[in-house]
Amino acid sequence: VQLQASGGGLVQAGGSLRLSCAASGITFSGNYIGWYRQAPGKQRELVARISSGGSTNYADSVKGRSTISADDAKKTMSLQMDALKPEDKAVYYCNVSRTITPSYNYWGQGTQVTVSS
Repeated sequence: VQLQASGGGLVQAGGSLRLSCAASGITFSGNYIGWYRQAPGKQRELVARISSGGSTNYADSVKGRSTISADDAKKTMSLQMDALKPEDKAVYYCNVSRTITPSYNYWGQGTQVTVSS
């Protein structure tokens, strides 16, 4: 299984970024597809997650500003982030996980998002 994240970069506060993640070796069906982030000195945290049934949940800090999507046919997932804030600065990781047996948890390599004030 490989997850390849891209789309990070430097953006001014109030701007937008679209993160993408290309998956191989795995199907999205039956899995959770998610984006997490880790800021310096902080623990990795959930940003957004979508189930194979289409249910989504977002961190309160990004709710209303971010949209997660996943396309099983194309094996891609995306996170559209708008109205970015300096506190959104972090390394963002894509994730595919399954919580029922057999469980697994796969991570992409991370993509840096920096927001200037």
